[in-house]
Amino acid sequence: MTVRVQAAAFDTGAELNAFVKDRTDVGAVVSFTGVVRDTDGTLHQMEIEHYPGMTERAIAEIVTQVQSRWALADVLVIHRHGILAVGAPIMMVATASAHRADAFAAADYLMDYLKSRAPFWKKETTADGTAWVAPKDEDEAALKRW
Repeated sequence: MTVRVQAAAFDTGAELNAFVKDRTDVGAVVSFTGVVRDTDGTLHQMEIEHYPGMTERAIAEIVTQVQSRWALADVLVIHRHGILAVGAPIMMVATASAHRADAFAAADYLMDYLKSRAPFWKKETTADGTAWVAPKDEDEAALKRW
């Protein structure tokens, strides 16, 4: 298991290559990368805040739960903080398993958790000013299905 919360940008291809390097025990690797999305053409940037130490522990705890629920060989979670430009990668999840069903389910669950429960606070800067991003009902509903 690897959990990193960082300000620095990351290369998704390089991260995925390192994640699977020399792995002969897995038959499935699933990855997802989230990027800063501008839904209406007005977003200038997104700022993500967190509490160092607390955030990493919270994500590591959910990864441990995921590893006990699904048969996984490894898990990678990277999440950025700080000021991010539109189109910049925010986070990446990768799961490795002997079979694709576990890898897909675990990655999907991790994404739902990170979206709704991970201790990050997001603020958007648009042409109209800045505003904190409020939780969305659909994100909560997605997590409840598990």
